[in-house]
Amino acid sequence: MAKIGTIDVGEFPLLLAPMEDVSDPPFRALCKEQGADVVYTEFISSEGLIRDAAKSMQKLDIYEKERPVGIQIFGAELDSMLQAIDIVEKSNPDIIDINFGCPVKKVVSKNAGAGILKDIPLMVKLTEEMVKRTNLPITVKTRLGWDADSIKIVEVAERLQDVGIKAISIHGRTRVQMYKGNANWAPIAEVKNNQRMHIPVFGNGDVDTPEMAVKMRDEYGLDGAMIGRASIGYPWFFKEVKHFFKTGQHLNPPTIEERVKAARRHLQMSIDWKGEKLGVFETRRHYTNYFKGIPHFKEYRMKMVTSDESADVFAAFDEVEEKFSDFQFV
Repeated sequence: MAKIGTIDVGEFPLLLAPMEDVSDPPFRALCKEQGADVVYTEFISSEGLIRDAAKSMQKLDIYEKERPVGIQIFGAELDSMLQAIDIVEKSNPDIIDINFGCPVKKVVSKNAGAGILKDIPLMVKLTEEMVKRTNLPITVKTRLGWDADSIKIVEVAERLQDVGIKAISIHGRTRVQMYKGNANWAPIAEVKNNQRMHIPVFGNGDVDTPEMAVKMRDEYGLDGAMIGRASIGYPWFFKEVKHFFKTGQHLNPPTIEERVKAARRHLQMSIDWKGEKLGVFETRRHYTNYFKGIPHFKEYRMKMVTSDESADVFAAFDEVEEKFSDFQFV
């Protein structure tokens, strides 16, 4: 059984990755229902928190049904990160995660996210001080290194463990790679096989089929898988992986009725949480995957992703359910 601090997260847990404009409360709720063992918030700027920025503060919303839930923060200034810890604690999460892996230019340019991979001593110092600041378990999400010539993840993971983190999630690409090419899990396995490591080591990147999750568990020996892109618009992925673990068989994919029902719930929860405008806008990215595989679907998808009125999107869902009621997903 894997444990994050004192939190038992099960045998080879599946974690919902923190994803900007994706892993919000509505989507986290759907993933939790489908078997996600741990869910993380969207990443939150430490600077935004201490400025009381509305969007950053809203991301602190968590709910009992999500637990265990981690709030992820990013930044590179020690004082700001420590103040952010104090603010985050008030939301009473189970875990605080530090983002040392985001490759986006606007984050990296401030030496935050994956930018800090060019300054490992700062990375370790920030982490050490943040661990001292709170009694909550601190975890880290990071990448293999800045580029292929600076992969020191075995040493980095050990140093982060030594200053007190309770788990580490590692994306199997460098910052330079962004999301291109294949994720390399071999260095993550080296971290796990380091005799000095005793905290859970979770793998991230390219776990997009149940078979890949099995490979990460059985061939690479990792403690769990962090699921990102494979879950967008497809919260059933967690349930399908767990079914495959148990039986070696693929679960039948959700029916059109189940997909429409989930899409409706997702949109309504988003509206209830964010309001009509943002609720409609920020749920759009999920629809392609909700209905992936349906032939001649472009007309309906365009209605879903171009309308600013929720009534029009709900009407499009109704049309899809009626027109494709007999469609069989494979």
